[in-house]
Amino acid sequence: MTQKLKRTPLYHIHKKLGARLVEFGGWEMPVQYSSIIDEHLTVRSNVGLFDVSHMGEIEIRGAKSLSLVQKLITNDAAKLADGQVLYTPMCSETGGIVDDLLVYRYAADRYMLVVNASNLEKGLEWMHAHGETGAEVENRSDGTALVALQGKNAPQCLQTLTDIDVTALDSYRFTVGEVAGISTTISRTGYTGEIGFELYVEAKRSADLWDAVYEEVTTIGGKPVGLGARDTLRLESRLCLYGNDIDETTTPLEAGLRWTVAFNKGEFIGREALVRQNGEGIKRRLAGFQMLDRSIARAHHAVYREDQCVGEVTSGAPAPSLNCNIGLAYLPIEMSKINTKIDIEIRGRRHPAKVVRTPFYQPPI
Repeated sequence: MTQKLKRTPLYHIHKKLGARLVEFGGWEMPVQYSSIIDEHLTVRSNVGLFDVSHMGEIEIRGAKSLSLVQKLITNDAAKLADGQVLYTPMCSETGGIVDDLLVYRYAADRYMLVVNASNLEKGLEWMHAHGETGAEVENRSDGTALVALQGKNAPQCLQTLTDIDVTALDSYRFTVGEVAGISTTISRTGYTGEIGFELYVEAKRSADLWDAVYEEVTTIGGKPVGLGARDTLRLESRLCLYGNDIDETTTPLEAGLRWTVAFNKGEFIGREALVRQNGEGIKRRLAGFQMLDRSIARAHHAVYREDQCVGEVTSGAPAPSLNCNIGLAYLPIEMSKINTKIDIEIRGRRHPAKVVRTPFYQPPI
């Protein structure tokens, strides 16, 4: 029996807007409204509006909340002040990545962890299994919706709807206030490489929030954006996708996330394995590549160096901002150097590519 797909509180709006809906992580989500390239370029040049309410929100509260968060994650939540956000992996004892998430500090005894939709149940089980007295873990996902506003015109668009000076909100900071008269957590974060905001709101008010933001977005030429462009935007910016580029078989060190591992903060799950790997040196690295012809690499395509299969593509897609095709793959260290020539096997034929510097795209200053 096929399991029924979940729907966000904004599903009816996506249907009304004519979005093409697909399955993603157990959810029925809009992949595009117009075209992926059109929506991608709109975010790069103007502003786009995303429904990402499928993401999971887990609160950890209590006197021991920081202690539990510190045990669960590789990064250092002790350095957070109220209103700050932290990106971090959450690892297993072997150093493999259980999930990558955002940690929000609302107060010394209250944190919100935002996890990937497909990992919500696994993440909850993991947190409960490693929980401790004095730290309450609560799933707030069903009652929470998340709308993302991304692109260089996001600040001016959002400013029309709130009295909070959103231009003063630094990257990876958040505040709580009203947007269109609705209580909202306004977070200066996103998954596109552009300036932008993620807006957390009660699920029952999410349609009202979407409608208000949508009106401002479309007034200045922006548009709603689906998961298709979200994927190409994040890939251009070399932001990892869980299940593709990172999972429990990969470590933060291999994935280029060494900066998220705070070895000196004390004990955390996976620390011993990561210390050992750091000392021995990694054998492979997640590297970016650019196709040298018009072919498009996709996940699981084999990567060759001469006649030896040396890995497989984890993510691959056109890069609309760059007019070329790009991808990521784990390569042996000696083959991950810039300008190394490789081949990608696509439908039985090998196509030339080269290792390039990442992120592939950076917004103009």
